[in-house]
Formats: sequence, structure tokens, C-alpha cells
Amino acid sequence: MKIEINGTLTEMRADTLAGLLDELGHGDAKVATALNETFVPASARGQTALAPGDRVEIVAPRQGG
Repeated sequence: MKIEINGTLTEMRADTLAGLLDELGHGDAKVATALNETFVPASARGQTALAPGDRVEIVAPRQGG
């Protein structure tokens, strides 16, 4: 299915947010996620279904000064 990931339309096979993160190689990474502009906590990603046209944002924390 085609979904938008960080502003880029992408063809993915995953049907949940957790599956999407695994498919993208972010499986165990500490990232923040939002689906259609709504924050999704890590504990809910496995139950968060994806649909064609969804917009997903994945943000990794940064360090520095």
C-alpha cells in the first residue's frame, strides 16, 4: 500500500505502525511516531493499523549543543 512517510509517498507491505518501523529498519530504535498528525506511543504501535494514504512521521531524538 502507498503511505506518506516523512513527506515522501512510499510503497510498503506493513499493515501496522510497528510493522512499518520493522520494515524500515527502525524496529528497536528510540523514535517518536505520529499517524495522520496524531502522536502514537510506542506501546500502541502494534495495534495501530495503517491504511492507504495515511501520513506517518518518524522522528529520531537528537543530541548536541
